[in-house]
Amino acid sequence: MSGLPLLEGLLEYMKEKNISFCMPGHKGGKGFLATEVGKEFLDNLSTLDITEVDGVDNLHNAEGIIRESQELLSAYYGSKKSYFLVNGSTSGNLAMIFSSFEEGDKIIVERNCHRSIFNGIIMRKLKPVYVKNKINEKFNAPLSIDMEHFLCTLENNKDAKGIILTYPNYYGVCLDLKRVVEEAEKYNMKVLVDSAHGAHFGINCNLPQHAINLGAHMAVMSSHKTLPSFTQTAYLHIGNHEVEEDKVDFYVSAFLSTSPSYMLMGSMDYARYYLQEKGKKGYEKLIDLCKTYREKINKLNGFYILGNEDINPGEKIDLTRYILNVEKGYSGHKLLSYLRQEGIQCEMSDGQNVMLIFSPFNDVDEFEKLYTSLKKCDLSKLQDKYKKSLLCEIPKMAMEPYKVMNKIKVKISLEEAAGKISASAIVPYPPGIPLIMPGEIITRKAIDMIKYNLENHIDVMGLDEKNEEIEVLDF
Repeated sequence: MSGLPLLEGLLEYMKEKNISFCMPGHKGGKGFLATEVGKEFLDNLSTLDITEVDGVDNLHNAEGIIRESQELLSAYYGSKKSYFLVNGSTSGNLAMIFSSFEEGDKIIVERNCHRSIFNGIIMRKLKPVYVKNKINEKFNAPLSIDMEHFLCTLENNKDAKGIILTYPNYYGVCLDLKRVVEEAEKYNMKVLVDSAHGAHFGINCNLPQHAINLGAHMAVMSSHKTLPSFTQTAYLHIGNHEVEEDKVDFYVSAFLSTSPSYMLMGSMDYARYYLQEKGKKGYEKLIDLCKTYREKINKLNGFYILGNEDINPGEKIDLTRYILNVEKGYSGHKLLSYLRQEGIQCEMSDGQNVMLIFSPFNDVDEFEKLYTSLKKCDLSKLQDKYKKSLLCEIPKMAMEPYKVMNKIKVKISLEEAAGKISASAIVPYPPGIPLIMPGEIITRKAIDMIKYNLENHIDVMGLDEKNEEIEVLDF
């Protein structure tokens, strides 16, 4: 065994020189090379790994250059106040939840949320009411919420204190957030938005507006996912509503490291700077590239990239990513593996789709490589038995998730689990969306979906090390 398994593994991966059609948005550092100040930042990165010495301010009591930088961030996004998050969108989601709700509050939650939202619900001891997502049967993909189900849920839960949604989802599909905000206002509910994949929104008229512009009370954006910023960086924005800022300040600080990285903070400042100074031209060029190659790829046999015409009215799709669909009878997972063999690293796959995330630092040669790789692809090697989408009906809740924490638990085999109450969140990763939440009754279909993920080499969090057992409540 190597003495440096992690470091050597990273170095080996680096030597593959894969084209990056995945996070992070700086695309192997190219985003920093786009400007002179970015080059200087990258050249001096290790030197800038400092602590809170005189002259460089303190994130937890910002009065100097960090405060100035966060104020520029707030001005750019049009928020009441904005924060740098060095613990990623996860910390922002937790801070939103804890500062907005009290223990025992009922909230309405999109089921398609990230696991950090569900962890926050458990930690804050909230009572969730879930809204289901629609499946696009043609493309076998989970797209947006079922608006009819959402409106019905809202009408039946007028006592809920707020709504938590994802905008956009992992597929780049944006629900009609403006309508959701308008409906929420009727019942005086807060709207919190996990907009981890939407930090670049609003920079181009062909992209969706960002969540704060559409009236969200609070929104979290991962700068690292689409912008030139290092992994683990994100922004939290307070919208133009009455919000207890002191409470937000406290929880943001509580969920962040007391030793924040200046390398991470510097990259967040740079990401905003890039958007403000270079973003319009950069994204205009990127969207043109995406459009050109979407049209070329859509002429190939067996492949199709979804567009705004393929989703529901009122919704919008992020044109800076591809939902690359393969026809029924072929496997998205096998296509992902094939593209990796071709030196193209995509973000994720499901049974019939591959997700690719672009930024202005992907060039025409990289798009051409994708096109030629798909053009020469032997579709027969992608053949697979057709399976339904990874999402299934929301299981019945037997008790609130937080109540599970203090119950007696046992581990049993997956095969024996049908009808039992889950003690764990069962989460395929990516995309990090729970199949089963603690306190829900495990169904036969959910077990089949767990097996399906495992068969396709997708990590499933919440099982034992051998992926054979699941933790349930012992009655």
